[in-house]
Amino acid sequence: MKAVLIGAGNVATNLARALNDVGVAVVQVYSHTIAHARELADAVGAAATDSLAEIASGADIYIISVKDDAVASVVEMVPDNGSLWVHTSGSVPMTVFEGKRSRYGVFYPMQSFSRQIKTAFDEVPFFVEGDSEATAVAIDELAGRLSRRVFRATSEQRKLLHIAAVFSCNFANHLWTLASDVLHDAGLPFDVMLPLISTTVDKLRLLSPAESQTGPAVRRDANVMQSHLAMLDADKARIYEMLSNSIMKRHEQN
Repeated sequence: MKAVLIGAGNVATNLARALNDVGVAVVQVYSHTIAHARELADAVGAAATDSLAEIASGADIYIISVKDDAVASVVEMVPDNGSLWVHTSGSVPMTVFEGKRSRYGVFYPMQSFSRQIKTAFDEVPFFVEGDSEATAVAIDELAGRLSRRVFRATSEQRKLLHIAAVFSCNFANHLWTLASDVLHDAGLPFDVMLPLISTTVDKLRLLSPAESQTGPAVRRDANVMQSHLAMLDADKARIYEMLSNSIMKRHEQN
């Protein structure tokens, strides 16, 4: 099986390596920055290009893994060639291909990726959608080569998944960034938080997030919260207060 990767960012880099590992030959990598295309192409033994007009026509599958707002323009600029086309976005609907491709779908791995860290895909959930049952089965089979966790999901479900992922990953990581700032002001390293973070995540294997909630807000410990607020700058205090109020509202029946 031959694949073309359109994109050379975090998702595309990890996908290209993983596909190569399971015997799917990545034959070409596109990026609008040729250095990025060459870096990934060299890593998987593929050709590199920075021109959409030079996208090879003979591959079995074309994987568009670019910024969400660039997916539609890629679809517009590269003509249909009868092969299977997919994108990897959580928020772009499958209809971006409608009327422009004869076979198309979605191949969405829900994970936080970094170019510098090779991701083990075994447990990464893939959410799959196809323009027909036959297409969906073909995408299922490809996802199944990489992961044991493959699900069908509509475009609407994926949008909600993406929102949940933003809360679970992106917002959580920003809060860790703020925690790192607070610790820096105290002259302490961030890694003192790692056992607490690990335990918090591990508990979610046994309890729901609501059941595992702890801290001054769920206890309604107003004195502690006011003491914390007095020590924070205006931006952090605003976030602290907003999240504390949200926790109290969520648990007001308990």
